[in-house]
Amino acid sequence: MNYSLPEFLAHAIALENESAERYLELADMMEAHRNDAVSALFRDMVHYSRLHHTSIVERAQGVTLPRLRSWEYRWSLPPEAGGEEAFDYTLDAYNALRYARENEVRAMEYYTSVGLHSTEPEVKRLAAEFAAEETEHVAALDDWLARTARPSATWQDDPDRSAPV
Repeated sequence: MNYSLPEFLAHAIALENESAERYLELADMMEAHRNDAVSALFRDMVHYSRLHHTSIVERAQGVTLPRLRSWEYRWSLPPEAGGEEAFDYTLDAYNALRYARENEVRAMEYYTSVGLHSTEPEVKRLAAEFAAEETEHVAALDDWLARTARPSATWQDDPDRSAPV
């Protein structure tokens, strides 16, 4: 994944935008389940994603960014978007946190890979910085997971989910 600086910044902006949107959806879902603590955590993550997005946009001042269409990104789904499997009315706090953690791990791996394969020093530097931020998010979610009760039955074992559609 060898990116030019403009292409990398365009991808990073899209990734952080998607991250904020997904965390907002998770926050709303946890609020609907009356889990205010986890909803507040996800709203904090929305805030951090938006701050990171704004920071990247500011770094991109003076750089002509490509206007990428959805099929022009180097991913089929943004790393922090995950699948739609988590957006189910039965999703509990533990599995919402696991889902968010998996998204953060994918983002961390994405940035790490970009940094390892880039030939541009500034892309390498920024990718390492962004990967470190994602690593902090993973650690924060690990702390929350350690304090959150694990459901006795898994979300995938719900009989309502196994019925043919």
